[in-house]
Amino acid sequence: MKARSAVSRYLASIGRKGGLRSRRMLDASTARRMVALREARRAYRAYRDTCFWSYRPDVEIGAADISWVVEGLKKEGDRHAYTWARRIALAAEG
Repeated sequence: MKARSAVSRYLASIGRKGGLRSRRMLDASTARRMVALREARRAYRAYRDTCFWSYRPDVEIGAADISWVVEGLKKEGDRHAYTWARRIALAAEG
């Protein structure tokens, strides 16, 4: 029983350190661009059959492709795709 409580205390202490201190230092604009890239990748996968049907399914979406994904979503997608494209574009601007 004592060993278990010692282990629990140890895990609680190292977990607390992780919560108190972030390991990554990003400015707000870099973080927004990372979110935009992640969302562009998700949108490409979600709308590949309707908006990006002529491209390979394993296309690697990079930072330079965000505007291309946004344009494809706006031109070929439905209302949800258009709204998603606007959110991606706003995040990429920041």
